[in-house]
Amino acid sequence: MMAFVYLALAIVAEVVGTTALKASEGFTRLWPSVTVVVGYGLAFYLLALVLRTIPVGIAYAIWAGLGIVLVTVAGVLLYGEKPDLPALLGIAMIIGGVAVIQLYSSVSAH
Repeated sequence: MMAFVYLALAIVAEVVGTTALKASEGFTRLWPSVTVVVGYGLAFYLLALVLRTIPVGIAYAIWAGLGIVLVTVAGVLLYGEKPDLPALLGIAMIIGGVAVIQLYSSVSAH
């Protein structure tokens, strides 16, 4: 169970880092740049802990898939970015893929 807590925290850290990446304006702003480095550092550390228990392919699929969804939501809320219909359909497929892995894959650590 702790692996999924670490995975959730890794996803949050990656989303914070990625969101701050845009705010860093090419690493020209100090605090957003520091947030990027700390966010990604924490994300990869936590992901490494997750990989002790969950297979790498499964962990990465969940981490990347949910990260994409949450970064898109952050883009909408923080930067006013508006995904179009194809983007929303793609995001829905990502969510579906993560659900299939979690619910039906025999290699997932349920």
